[in-house]
Amino acid sequence: MIDKSQVDYSLYLCTDRQLMSDATIEECVEKALKGGVGLVQLREKDCSSKEFYNIALSVKRVTDSYGVPLIINDRVDIALAVGAAGVHVGQSDIPCERVREIVGDDMIIGVSAATVDEAIKAERDGADYIGVGAMYSTSTKSNTRSVSIERLKEIRKAVRIPIVAIGGINKQRVGDFKGTDIDGIAVVSAIVAQDDVESAARELKNAVSEL
Repeated sequence: MIDKSQVDYSLYLCTDRQLMSDATIEECVEKALKGGVGLVQLREKDCSSKEFYNIALSVKRVTDSYGVPLIINDRVDIALAVGAAGVHVGQSDIPCERVREIVGDDMIIGVSAATVDEAIKAERDGADYIGVGAMYSTSTKSNTRSVSIERLKEIRKAVRIPIVAIGGINKQRVGDFKGTDIDGIAVVSAIVAQDDVESAARELKNAVSEL
């Protein structure tokens, strides 16, 4: 059972097999963990449920070996089936309140939010953290909504649970979040698409630690 109070949100990796510089997702995730990633979200949009399940099992073996929680994107059923630490849902997915009823109190639930109202509702409905974005334009996800630094600050003031900023964040942009009091950043290509995944993660981790 995960101790939610000990979760490290500072550097949150979202996977994308289409962008990976490494041959396998397991290799990519392990290098990222060595570089300091504290939370991994497995995103799989274009595969069967069985393939997603098998990938999740394999990635979970890696994250477990580093004591890092594995979050499953969207798929509550996959998260439960593999015994993942948590699940992340968007505004068009199963509502957080219902997800909490399904998974119980122990599982981590993250919710995507782009407005103050969405963030407040997520917290009220049982979310453990909020992913706020897209902070910048991003090629890894379509139909994103833009969130300004000012709105991010407004969301931070409106909720008490951890906030992770996401969307187009890279090493050069980490400094933009100074003074926002967020708990971490979530990245995709800034880690998985780099030639040296471990070093990229380490540099981002160091940059976040200076916020």
